[in-house]
Amino acid sequence: MLAKRSYLVILLMLLLGMALVACSGGAAEPAAEESAAEEPMAEEPAAEEPAAEEPAAEEADCASEELLCVGLVTDVGEIDDKSFNQSAWEGVKRAEAELGAKVDFIETKDAKDYAANIALFANNDYDIIVTVGFAMGEATAVAAGEYPDIDFIGVDQFQAWMFDDDTSNDFTNLAGLIFPEDKSGFMAGALAGMLTKSNTIAAVLGTDLVPPVVAFKEGYEAGAAYVNPDINFISTYHPGGLDVAFVDPEWGASTAKQAIDQGADVVFGAGGKTGNGALIEVASHEGVFCIGVDTDQWETVPEAHPCLVSSAMKLITPGVFDLIKASQDGEFPAGNFVGEVGLAPFHDLDSMVSDDIKAKLEEIDAGLRDGSIETGYNPG
Repeated sequence: MLAKRSYLVILLMLLLGMALVACSGGAAEPAAEESAAEEPMAEEPAAEEPAAEEPAAEEADCASEELLCVGLVTDVGEIDDKSFNQSAWEGVKRAEAELGAKVDFIETKDAKDYAANIALFANNDYDIIVTVGFAMGEATAVAAGEYPDIDFIGVDQFQAWMFDDDTSNDFTNLAGLIFPEDKSGFMAGALAGMLTKSNTIAAVLGTDLVPPVVAFKEGYEAGAAYVNPDINFISTYHPGGLDVAFVDPEWGASTAKQAIDQGADVVFGAGGKTGNGALIEVASHEGVFCIGVDTDQWETVPEAHPCLVSSAMKLITPGVFDLIKASQDGEFPAGNFVGEVGLAPFHDLDSMVSDDIKAKLEEIDAGLRDGSIETGYNPG
């Protein structure tokens, strides 16, 4: 009996010892985990410090007189539209390369954000803000009044205040970069009128709510009629508003195809990505020419190479750069700054343009420049 009790006591002591070891091990494990968890937490603020300092460093840089900061805000549309916005951005990028400027851009997704997007640059001490598109004109003028120490460049924004007798509306820090699109369109139309064999040409256009688009269209038709009085036109504006008219390549493609089905053998695409859709569609139809817009689209829309005979150019890139340089030099020309226009080279389709056509285009170009030829376009 005693032996049995001794056995039970020994067994009990063994079990108690095992329990103590287990409890001791279990208590050590969370302590180790807690230590491991605390270690990264102690280092985390140090890792975050550079990120927190980044905006302050950027703001300080742009506040420095030694650094030129240029920001660009697009209208509703992408920076890489291979046309209008991209041309303006390339002018800003040229300032980066040649003037050592710090540059950045903001793509506007909704028209209600115009002012907020402009303010993002203004509140970070940018020296120059470029806004792209007719629709941004009002927001740009308001911002110019709010930030008199910043120079604003409004691409395609006619400055009507210059002709207002109320001098309180004058801005010394706002320049509208505008172009005679009717003259560029006139040259494109003359080329189309001399190339067509069907005597029917087309234009696939952005919205008629934007005066430069209307100028391109009116000039195109006038130029074609100038060289070919019997020509027929199929000119179609996008039916949507500013938010969609320039970013609808599917509509551009289907509209171009409809025009080709109706006999058009030259198609002018003038409407950002909408116009690009038209050019790419035309490229799939043998024997039909297409004409690009704003920039030399041979460089930006390679899919259109089979049909792209030329482009009705607005020299936006040098225009934007010239105004940035003028601002840096303290010679900013407030008001309206008229940029250059012209036809792009014929590239691989040069052999399709006869010497007679080239000579006629040179004659027309000279007449448009000296005023002996008028487009008939009246913006009203």
